[in-house]
Amino acid sequence: MQFLTPFYNPTISYEDNYAQGPFGLFAQLDKAQQIPTKSSKFLNVDVNLPFGIPAGPLLNAHYIKAAFAYGFDLCVYKTVRTKLHKCHPLPNVLSVHPKGKLSCNLDTVLANTDYNQPLSITNSFGVPSFSPDVWQPDMADAVKAANHGQCVIGSFQGTQGIGDIEKDYALAAKLVRETNAPILEANLSCPNEGASKLLCFDIDKVERIVNEIKTAVSDRPLILKLAYFADDEKIISLLNRVGSIIDGLSTINTLSAKPVDAHGHPALGENRKEGGVCGDAIRWAGLDMVSRLAKYRQEMDLKFAIVGVGGVSSSEHYHQFIKSGADAVMSATGAMWNPLLAIEIKQTFKSN
Repeated sequence: MQFLTPFYNPTISYEDNYAQGPFGLFAQLDKAQQIPTKSSKFLNVDVNLPFGIPAGPLLNAHYIKAAFAYGFDLCVYKTVRTKLHKCHPLPNVLSVHPKGKLSCNLDTVLANTDYNQPLSITNSFGVPSFSPDVWQPDMADAVKAANHGQCVIGSFQGTQGIGDIEKDYALAAKLVRETNAPILEANLSCPNEGASKLLCFDIDKVERIVNEIKTAVSDRPLILKLAYFADDEKIISLLNRVGSIIDGLSTINTLSAKPVDAHGHPALGENRKEGGVCGDAIRWAGLDMVSRLAKYRQEMDLKFAIVGVGGVSSSEHYHQFIKSGADAVMSATGAMWNPLLAIEIKQTFKSN
């Protein structure tokens, strides 16, 4: 994989990235190369290649337009909320250096600014969101920017502590629907809420949220963004409850870890001892979740689409996820540091 200037600059604030980005090649759209591909279907839309960027790095329409130009055909607009929600202070992104693959047991990992290959990072933003009067027109602009074979997916989540979480998810879904985003994604796996407290593990609450969303917005496919499930019984329970109601599952978000600096102190600050880790160290978990979901989808005769996410940084990784049962694949860390990744994947089809 190439290692280029990341399109999100980890040395400056989220707000400055929002206002000034994207960076690197994503700021040079004339350098993008168009690779023709055989179109396929993902849920209800035509896609040139079922590959793109998941919720997180594409902060606004400027980022989405750049991603489309560089051949990322499924672009998830960064998770939004029904109310303004501030970002955590810097640092928000650090490179992490686990010894081999990361486990799902809150490993302690060295974190610093040495962004070397194979790359894994911790990201700690707290799912910031501007208010709907800012993000709705911008998301609508991003939706309009999609060319044939490209699609914006609108990611959203409810906010704990501001009332009925199920109703807040439903309201967020309605606000996203108003932008004309053709596919919705409910984020149920924000790592900032603690590894054991992730919403996606509360199956009762997930079922209530899904029903509220589907009642509020019945004419759009709904994807749920999941974390890594160590327990097969929990996956089966989830699929028994909502597998026939939802349209897709995107997995995984991150694995939680404890990033520390060279002195053993919390690298994100004393108030943030845990952070979500993405990139190379979690690819095993993404592939594992995809293959297990594909197995149960077949056994239970369900029809939902599977989006494979986690540590994708090469064309080989893309094909691994597809062979494991994914209907679409997405890359965050790999794409951020290599904006040519979608083009490289498309070139593998040209030579076949």
